[in-house]
Amino acid sequence: MANPHPPSPILLLDDEELQEDQNAAPGFNDDGEDEDDEDEEEEEEEDEDLIDTDYAVYIASLQHSGVSHNGAGNSRETVASNGAEEWGRKRRRAGEGKTASCDGIGSAESSQGSHWTRNEIDGLFCPICLEAWTNDGDHHICCLPCGHIYGMSCIRKWLQQRKNSGKCPQCNKKCALKDVRKLFASRIVSVDEESQKMIRSLEAKCDSLEKKGAGWCKKEAQWRKLEAELQLKVQKLTERTTYLEHLLGDTHSRTSGQVNAHGAVEGRFASANTILDEKSYGWNFDSKLCGQAYSCNFILEKELQVDGARLFDVDASNQIVLISRRLAGIGGTQALTKLSLIPPYDRDDILLPRSIKVIRDLRICPTNSDLALFACLGKKLSVLSMESNNVILAYDLPAAAWTCSWDLNDSNYVYAGLQNGSLLVFDLRRTAGPVATIKGLTNNPIHTVHSLPNNSALPSGARTVLSASSIGLCLWNVDNAEEGPILVPQTENQGVCISLAYCPSSDNIVASYRPKVEMSDETIFSQPPLTPSRGGIGQGTVGSLVLLKRAGSSNCFKRLGSACTNVCDIGLPKSAIIDLGNHRTLFASEDKLSSKVVLEELPSFTTFQSLKLHKDPVRDLKYTPALKKGLLSCLSGDVLQLFSTRLS
Repeated sequence: MANPHPPSPILLLDDEELQEDQNAAPGFNDDGEDEDDEDEEEEEEEDEDLIDTDYAVYIASLQHSGVSHNGAGNSRETVASNGAEEWGRKRRRAGEGKTASCDGIGSAESSQGSHWTRNEIDGLFCPICLEAWTNDGDHHICCLPCGHIYGMSCIRKWLQQRKNSGKCPQCNKKCALKDVRKLFASRIVSVDEESQKMIRSLEAKCDSLEKKGAGWCKKEAQWRKLEAELQLKVQKLTERTTYLEHLLGDTHSRTSGQVNAHGAVEGRFASANTILDEKSYGWNFDSKLCGQAYSCNFILEKELQVDGARLFDVDASNQIVLISRRLAGIGGTQALTKLSLIPPYDRDDILLPRSIKVIRDLRICPTNSDLALFACLGKKLSVLSMESNNVILAYDLPAAAWTCSWDLNDSNYVYAGLQNGSLLVFDLRRTAGPVATIKGLTNNPIHTVHSLPNNSALPSGARTVLSASSIGLCLWNVDNAEEGPILVPQTENQGVCISLAYCPSSDNIVASYRPKVEMSDETIFSQPPLTPSRGGIGQGTVGSLVLLKRAGSSNCFKRLGSACTNVCDIGLPKSAIIDLGNHRTLFASEDKLSSKVVLEELPSFTTFQSLKLHKDPVRDLKYTPALKKGLLSCLSGDVLQLFSTRLS
């Protein structure tokens, strides 16, 4: 705070005048002590009444001696007027808050024009000489016991002139020369409490404004993020609209197509702003069927690059494909990828533990698309949540799993076909293990399992499973596990069963066979023939297709037809049955000789359409009906091809 006691007029006298004053003063004894309190109060009042003239005398003497405060002054009369005038100017500048300047620690000149307030002057200048004190030399900053601060040379001269009656020039507290204490500080400034309060208030306001600014910045970031998300949605919807417009244009183009003499469609359609010839996609119809079949032919909608893909399944309701992949790199980590079929085809990769090893089968639940089931060679059967992208249930198996299936009547039940020929039944409400283990007719691996829906001939709640292994088709009564499986009639002596396709909506079943290879020990293997096959090993061999349909009872099947075809001589090929409605059904499989996916009319097995593959061989093939459109998905190499047709 500012000094409550501004500098009072201070008078320095010589020794004779000081002695006369002491002798004339009634309130002092020879030893300099007070006679009584009243005299002391009167003396203090007299000291306080000293006017600027006396103080000017002392100032004049200091001015005459220079900044060093050493040397003798001139005559009192000569100095008084000049000192009084100079002191008056400084007092006016200090009292009125006028400008003053300081060229250094030891000087305070007014010629520089810097602005000083009264508080700053009180904190920087000696109140006796109104010059800046120093931190060394004769004018070293010092203080008295009362706390008032002066320059050393000034207060020393003041106390030496007063001798035993020395007092503080500002508060009249008694003090002596021995009481003077040097202060070792480069600068002392008195602080105004009101200013400090204002500073603290302004700092608090600044903090509040900074917090508000940070809050607004955070909100701005949130709005920018929301804006980006909305822009992305707009972009997706725009791309989706463009895609639907192109699809509508394709439909109009197809209706105006012509069929030439060779049975090929000459119509053209627009796709992704490019005019493409439909013949380039391998559309090839039997000339007798083209007229009636043209309305349900398949066109290629899109091709999606999916590196390392092995298997997939389609969730038609949500337009999502779930793909089993092997990631590039040492060890080949297994992963599941969720791929959107809506532009811009977003992907989510779900990494799986190394213990999973190779996934052999993958099925999305037909009644609850939020769940997916997959079987692997790591002796695991796992359930994946499509919503959280996490494995929520995993069963340990006694042997490697080759296939799996959901129960079409009750989604709480799932099935797993094992490498040792056994069928395991699981209830997802019981996490400890299988509720039933049924041993197969042989130890040959079960490579395909399908749950059969209930029909009117079966008891309510009965569960039946159809499986395929190298020995043929087997029927399993899950509710009566003690009976074991039975071989489906009319499928004996067909060869090695390598593929099984089933359509729940039509109850059609197509089994693919290749010739058996009889070894010397009469053991049957599902291996390629030892004799050269058509076109060499891996180029296919002559096999057979058998069409069955389930009759009234659970174990009764009617054979509707058969045909010879070119089938895989190694591996297990994929196939699918396509129900077009209006009692029209197609069978899709790979023709190894032509490296195409061939669509054949059932039950005649007459070629209906050939679809050109991106790359041989076909890794997986699935058909899914949705939204009055049939989607045939084909995975060949690292490319997923999507063919579609309009359903009646």
